[in-house]
Amino acid sequence: MSSYWKSVASVLTGSALAQVIPIIGSLVIARLYAPADFGVFSAWFGIVLLLSVVLTGRFEMALAVEVDGEPRRLAVLSTLATACFVAGAAAILLAIGGLVAPGGMNAFPAVLIFASVPTGLAIAAAQTWQSWAAAEGSYRQLSMMRIAQAGAVTFIQVIAGAFHASADTLAISHLMGVIVGLAVSAYLMPVGTFPAGQAIVSIRSFWSRQRRFPLLSLPADAINTAAAQLPLLIVASRFGAETAGLLAMTMRILGAPIGLLGKSVLDVFKRHAATSFRERGECRSDYLRTFKVLALGSLAFCAVMAFANEPLFALAFGEEWRGAGTIAVWLLPLFALSFIASPLSYMVYIAGKQHVDLFWQIALLGMTISSLSIPTNHQHALQAYSAGYSMLYVIYLVMSYRFSLGVRS
Repeated sequence: MSSYWKSVASVLTGSALAQVIPIIGSLVIARLYAPADFGVFSAWFGIVLLLSVVLTGRFEMALAVEVDGEPRRLAVLSTLATACFVAGAAAILLAIGGLVAPGGMNAFPAVLIFASVPTGLAIAAAQTWQSWAAAEGSYRQLSMMRIAQAGAVTFIQVIAGAFHASADTLAISHLMGVIVGLAVSAYLMPVGTFPAGQAIVSIRSFWSRQRRFPLLSLPADAINTAAAQLPLLIVASRFGAETAGLLAMTMRILGAPIGLLGKSVLDVFKRHAATSFRERGECRSDYLRTFKVLALGSLAFCAVMAFANEPLFALAFGEEWRGAGTIAVWLLPLFALSFIASPLSYMVYIAGKQHVDLFWQIALLGMTISSLSIPTNHQHALQAYSAGYSMLYVIYLVMSYRFSLGVRS
């Protein structure tokens, strides 16, 4: 086995447990919380995920292309400082918005609104620490970070739900779980401080060096995150919170294999491919060997999930979740292609093609809004969404392969 796949196996071992924990937890959570509560939480959480992307300016994605050691540590500090600064600004804007237009805050319970910025900041910091561990090749620490966070979030949600099952409980429990994961991350990989008197200089230097990430990657990834979360928001507004809850559970279960193998491959791929690209100006071999394994995994994924129909979901989660099995069949092509494309998407950062990615994300956003807004029932809407997303993923795979060719592309 090559060192590449040994590294993937190392990350996969920890990621497997980190993904199994919330899946098993879902079996309990589905019986504690109603689909409507899960739908409200998932819609709110989608907004929080978008906020977490904005807070870092997407600088955490630049960590893998930074030089190993002290330069990367300073980049981590700069990214965390950026997130804290933007979070402070977001909190002020949220407070002003509550004073100027209090009626606009009625979309979610007050607890969820007040928890949005702290949760977004906690998620942004956790993602930065995990990106740092992956960029350094510290895969053991990375696995431990993910296991700690997944275990804490799931455990707190289950325990709290036994006493008071609501969307508020899910949200606050998630925040507390991420904070526990952050504490573990800081213990495993202490980030230290800036050299005396060098904080502002270091941050400015990092911002200048990696300015393409907030200028191009941030809009692209913000659009991507919005497009990923819009289905829940649109479905909730058009077809009700219960249908949104069924969709959220489906996306959670179908997304688990992507989080399991896909993220493990990405963590290793971006380090090896970035190194090859710096040294040779291309990384075709890294791309192809990764693509082949992901394609095989996708076929296995389809073979297994093809049976994820109504009876299976009803058996696993309870009769009220039966409809999630039907939605799973509709969305299977989308997630099968996402299983392949998501890890390989890092090619746009390695090759410096963020502007192309931005155009693709805009097309994705337009497709998402139109496919979910025009059909008159949720079945046709979700089927159109799955078909459109699948076609865009095929285009993305072709683009990312061309990027791997480097100067020859």
